[in-house]
Amino acid sequence: MQNHPADQEPRCVLGSFFAPKSQNTPTWEQRKLGEIAVFSKGVGYSKNDLCEEGTPIILYGRLYTKYETCIFDVDTFVKEKAGGVYSKGGEVIVPASGETAEDISIASVVVKPGILLGGDLNIVSPTAEYDSAFLALTISSGATHKYLSSLAQGKSVVHLHNADIQSVSAKFPTKREQEKIHLLFGKIDTLITLHQREHIKPILEVKRVK
Repeated sequence: MQNHPADQEPRCVLGSFFAPKSQNTPTWEQRKLGEIAVFSKGVGYSKNDLCEEGTPIILYGRLYTKYETCIFDVDTFVKEKAGGVYSKGGEVIVPASGETAEDISIASVVVKPGILLGGDLNIVSPTAEYDSAFLALTISSGATHKYLSSLAQGKSVVHLHNADIQSVSAKFPTKREQEKIHLLFGKIDTLITLHQREHIKPILEVKRVK
């Protein structure tokens, strides 16, 4: 029996997609990420700093506990400190540490400006010719994801550095094609979310009855 598309691991779907397969496909250019983006790091803050109200913040753990390709809304807050790093909108963030190499070899786009970016986040700001969401999808899937996983180092805690991300080579179509692809996978993300809710709803109903 054929699986529902939403039952498939998104990275598997993406991994089979990020390569041209036809002579009619527009040329995809291979570039090192260090050539197409500016790299920086988040600063300070940990989960011990979280509070009910304050300045919105993204900590590295969010990326592998509540993964989203594009982060629009943030529900974690801290009391603002001097020297913080704030999003300008469009940054790609990658965890710098985590429990497993698979966990941290993922990326999300911070869509809105004014969000604090906590420590242990690698920040990748692509140049205007590259779509942030497409770059996040590329890092999180296929050969790029596998390569980054192989670079992560550590035992009980693994680490991934900006230098590791800069060394990655990936293929990119035109900016217009990048945008079309990220919009397509945005629709797939929505389908997956709806499909998961349909599975969860009967379980919640059973719990209410009990």
